[in-house]
Amino acid sequence: KYNADYELSAKQGADTLAYIALLEEKLLPALLHTFWVEAENYCSVTKPWFASRIPFPLSLYLPGKMSREALSRILLTRGGPPLYSLTEVEAQIYRDAKECLNLLSKRLGTSQFFFGDTPTTLDAFVFGFLAPIYKVCFPRVQLQEHLKQLPNLCRFCDDILTCYFRLTVSGKLCFFSPLCHVWIKTPDPALIISLQMDDKLDKSPQHPPRKLTTLKLAAGGEESSSLNCLSP
Repeated sequence: KYNADYELSAKQGADTLAYIALLEEKLLPALLHTFWVEAENYCSVTKPWFASRIPFPLSLYLPGKMSREALSRILLTRGGPPLYSLTEVEAQIYRDAKECLNLLSKRLGTSQFFFGDTPTTLDAFVFGFLAPIYKVCFPRVQLQEHLKQLPNLCRFCDDILTCYFRLTVSGKLCFFSPLCHVWIKTPDPALIISLQMDDKLDKSPQHPPRKLTTLKLAAGGEESSSLNCLSP
């Protein structure tokens, strides 16, 4: 019973795969556009955010490369007939994303999680897509405005952050975004990471205590040591 989906029926397992495919087809392009293609968001938040995590001189090159790759992915997957211009593609991917959010809201209803009172794989996937939209402060927030009109999805994100992400720095929650491969500290996008050791592992005679790994920020908001890519 170490599988999060152990208690699900075959139909619920099929629903999980269907909704994951829906997220990747309908919501992911809009998230990529919000983070990497929307010029105002990219220049004011995403580019400086990622550049601060990447050592020089790669910090001058990699964010732009990631932005171009995101745009190429959007155009390759969503830019076929009858959508020929970038403006048409943008309008369509945001319509699809909002429709996807509406479907998720309807499916969740008043339940705590998508399949009852216990989180499953689907809840993890949905949270990974919704949390960056919900928490990152962007100048252009089409999806965020729509998401905040769906209170059950907002409550879903808040419940997961409260119950399962108790990692805090200065009283502020941190969570991992699979979309961006970074840790996000609320309410602002500055990254401060504190990795906590498991108590049982610390007390085990086979595993002597180790120092807590922390990322410190120097004055002015720049980190004193570089950190390239983070994973949970």
